[in-house]
Amino acid sequence: MFKKIPHTYAIIFCLIILAAVCTLLVPSGEFNRVEQVTASGKVVNQIVPNTFHYEESSPQVWQIMSAFFKGFQRTPGIIAFILILGGAFWILNETNAIHIGVQTFLKKSDALTKYKIFNLIGVNNLIIILIMLMFSLFGAVFGMSEETIAFVAIFIPLAISMGYDSITGICMCFLAAGLGFAGCILNPFTLGIAQDIAGLKMFSGIEYRIFIWLVMTSIGIAFVLWYANKIKHNPRKSPTYSEDFFWRKAQKEAKRGDITPTTKATWITYLLVAAVQVGLLISCLANGVETKDIVFAIFTFLYIVLGYFACKKNIQVYSLVILFFTIFYLVLGVIGYDWGFEEIAALFFTMAIVCGYAMGKSTSLLCQSFIAGAKDILSAAMVVGLASGIIVILEDGKVIDTLLFGVSNAIDGTGQVGALSIMYGFQTILNAIITSGTAKAAMLMPMFSEISNIVGVNLQSTVTAFHIGDGLTNLITPTSGVLIAVLGVAHVPYIKWLKFAWKFILVMVIIGWLLLLPTLFFSLPNF
Repeated sequence: MFKKIPHTYAIIFCLIILAAVCTLLVPSGEFNRVEQVTASGKVVNQIVPNTFHYEESSPQVWQIMSAFFKGFQRTPGIIAFILILGGAFWILNETNAIHIGVQTFLKKSDALTKYKIFNLIGVNNLIIILIMLMFSLFGAVFGMSEETIAFVAIFIPLAISMGYDSITGICMCFLAAGLGFAGCILNPFTLGIAQDIAGLKMFSGIEYRIFIWLVMTSIGIAFVLWYANKIKHNPRKSPTYSEDFFWRKAQKEAKRGDITPTTKATWITYLLVAAVQVGLLISCLANGVETKDIVFAIFTFLYIVLGYFACKKNIQVYSLVILFFTIFYLVLGVIGYDWGFEEIAALFFTMAIVCGYAMGKSTSLLCQSFIAGAKDILSAAMVVGLASGIIVILEDGKVIDTLLFGVSNAIDGTGQVGALSIMYGFQTILNAIITSGTAKAAMLMPMFSEISNIVGVNLQSTVTAFHIGDGLTNLITPTSGVLIAVLGVAHVPYIKWLKFAWKFILVMVIIGWLLLLPTLFFSLPNF
């Protein structure tokens, strides 16, 4: 694509300049907004239809140079999360636990080749299929997105060890979750809010949405399997062959690492973590027993048992137990306790401290390791701040509502197919400006619902156009903090990911549109 690939910072800065040019050419305008509480209890700033008004022009000129600073102000949570994650996984990697876990897993899975069915499918293919199905389901059910940042550091070493590349590791979790997000079976943050604003029963029409999810996930898995096997046959065909030297080097260094026996510090750490979990469990149960508390109790019991046997083996096994329970609690926290960046960051920070002290590190050495990890991932955190500057320029220039108003006028008189297609197309493009599904639901659904009633489009069709369009272009837009963070953790340049993914995303956008059209000809139930 380029003789010399531009640096990610250069690409994003050019987009900031382009956004500033838009504020010079597009008139400033705004809709009135009102705070509404959805059925799920979430407060959203909802657009009031027919209230658009032009405002004094707000061209962004010198603000180009302050966009970086304001971008950091806009996304402090994800930036802090990335730095904490970098420090946490640096400490975990010092235990050599991930490498040993990956190698043990692959040895166990290779044993399955003696069975004809597994040999026919291919064990590695089966691993990719199962992991992608799991993450796609997470994306469809509870909107997993930011959480995939943490999993990249786990699945890339797995992909490299299986003979693939870092892009395959990204696809196994991030791409799969994105396709599930678009399929959107039960996601309360996008589908739930969109249906609530449209006046539909939450999660109604689930039957056809399951079909959409199955189609999109199946196509995604087939594409990743094709790509992964192409790379395995010729690793130099990988766009990230040179960048993956980082992971291959880490893998070789990990192979030279020794198994470390547990020490007194490991046992003390194990007992302290068990005591904290029991204390938290008692505190939760004191307020009444709920399903999530029962799951918490099961996790606590399993940690006490598995942690004990892990401590009897070695530090690497115990660190893997800590990693697995970190992942379990992450899922439980997101689903059962509405966790966000703050709680997830605290969870991984705790993982780092536990693994560090279990190795017998002093507090000073633990701090040094954490700083080294944060320093290693600092570039990714800075890219997130810079990319947020694009959105800052467009918001301060007050051109987003003007574009939305123009689209609503363009829909008038286009008929049902035209109206639904324009709504879907605009939603797909809007992802490049606003990545939050909740924010887009509050912004678009009041107006799109009104337009749908005028042209006779089923409201379920409008909601379906919203949630399919909401999930796909987030996978390639540079304004997505999650994507930039994932690529930063993976050490993959943005332009190389774009080169790999854009054709696939374009195909998926077309398939999404084809899946959307049948909803015009049969009614999805509203109950």
